[in-house]
Amino acid sequence: MLPLVQGDNDVSTPARRSPSALLSGFASRFTLSLNPWSIALFLIALIVALPILVVLGHIVMPTEGVWQHLASTVLPRYLSNTFWLVLWVGLGTLVIGTGTAWLVVMCRFPGKRLFEWALLLPLAVPTYVIAYAYTDFLQVAGPLQSLLREWFHWQVGDYYFPNVRSLGGAATLITFVLYPYVYLLARASFLEQSVCVLDVGRTLGRGPWRLFASVALPLARPALVGGVSLVLMETLNEFGAVQFFGVDTFTTGIYRTWFGLGEPIAAAQLAACLLTFVIAFVLLERWSRGKRRYFHTTNRYQQLPEYRLHGWHAVGATLACLLPITVGFLLPSGILLEMAMTTGDSLFGTRFIGFAMNSLSLATVAALIAVGLAVLLSYGVRLHNSPSARLFTRIAAMGYAIPGSVVAVGILIPFAWLDNALNTWLHTHYDKIIGLVFSGTAFILIYAYVVRFLAVSFNAVEASLGKVTPSMDAASRTLGQTAGGTLRRIHTPLMRSSLLAAGILVFVDVMKELPATIILRPFNFDTLAVRAHSLASDERLAEASTASLTIVVVGILPVILLSLAMRRARPGSQAE
Repeated sequence: MLPLVQGDNDVSTPARRSPSALLSGFASRFTLSLNPWSIALFLIALIVALPILVVLGHIVMPTEGVWQHLASTVLPRYLSNTFWLVLWVGLGTLVIGTGTAWLVVMCRFPGKRLFEWALLLPLAVPTYVIAYAYTDFLQVAGPLQSLLREWFHWQVGDYYFPNVRSLGGAATLITFVLYPYVYLLARASFLEQSVCVLDVGRTLGRGPWRLFASVALPLARPALVGGVSLVLMETLNEFGAVQFFGVDTFTTGIYRTWFGLGEPIAAAQLAACLLTFVIAFVLLERWSRGKRRYFHTTNRYQQLPEYRLHGWHAVGATLACLLPITVGFLLPSGILLEMAMTTGDSLFGTRFIGFAMNSLSLATVAALIAVGLAVLLSYGVRLHNSPSARLFTRIAAMGYAIPGSVVAVGILIPFAWLDNALNTWLHTHYDKIIGLVFSGTAFILIYAYVVRFLAVSFNAVEASLGKVTPSMDAASRTLGQTAGGTLRRIHTPLMRSSLLAAGILVFVDVMKELPATIILRPFNFDTLAVRAHSLASDERLAEASTASLTIVVVGILPVILLSLAMRRARPGSQAE
């Protein structure tokens, strides 16, 4: 028995445990059992965590005055621009995503059924693509300003026109591309609301707006926080649009410090600062989600009541939903299509097919590996649901929260060192040099994509696997199947559609990824994203349209999948 000590209030309490006892208790919770599944979970977590550990390990390394120079010159601008960009995009996506989600769920107006899925279309447009399209459309020599001068007989300098290549322009365009993250989660949350909660609000005399503000929003708060968090992660990862607009952020600073100044250690320290931003956002999201919780009072779901809008209210709702679709998808897609048909890429043909094949092959291999690892992770936790297994899984799924530039720096530093060490050893002992085996091949790109997008496939696979009743596992094992046989013969056929969806999502994300690709790509190895960025950087926007439009067309695939999945999102919607 543990000794007891007498407290001030004469209440017996257990004595404090010794540090060794506490350590042994903690270790007993996180003991890693030596079986193939646990070892696989540990190795996958280590693979994902390696770039982050490398970046964090460079914080204390000396930079011979480079870091001090950056801190006194450009670092305040990086901090300021990144902060304001994140703030404006976060607020903008919250307003647009939440407002449109409430309209399509709770209101009836012209075009509602079309807007339900059309509001997801901007997800197909990468931020750097929309930047290229609108720069051509809104510049002084572009069609819009040319038309205004023709109509009103203006000359250049007679009028004011906002500069799209600015911090405000970047924030606005990024907002119209990323708001579907908030819309998607907010709509799902509104669809899952219990009717009885809304009925109580109406019986208390609350109209649609008060019901929305005091009942629906608090219930949807976790979903809204989650959606905005995804938006902020994508904003911190942004590279193509902000660089093209000349807005200095941490992502562009990392690239410039590495390739412009040739200072990998200083670039890693900038990446560590950006990583600190990310960790702060993740912790803030967890804290916010845990402070207050709301629960539904019934598991019975009925058809949600809809507010029929008339007159200018209906027109306003239609325009409110049409505007983000037009700005985020229809107009940039039309601009790209017109440029591609009139000018297009001068290398369209054999060379362009080569760029497309590079993108397709990288995306296919990365998707297959990511889905395979996601299956191992989710099934490993299903077999051994221990604290250590859950910890390794969380580590393995955190890559999506890390910006691509941070992942790229954390990968390039150790693999460049490994290549250098290997060539030095071979030259010393065998007088041979084999070149950049790791850092100079597509291997490093695939590694970065898997680290970055493993969480995308894991979430889809885990959700699908969780729907399979454990009795199937027990029946399979009773019939003599091993754990691997059960996975292969029972779970994989049941999860076929989810595995396909997970693979497509990773595939499209890889096709659109720019920061990691542009930093890690081997010499003379271009993808569609790199091709579009290179042409746009040279102000050859019309030629960049072909590669950009191809990426947009491929990006429509997950939008279709999401639209199909959301048709039956509400529990009980198919009843009767």
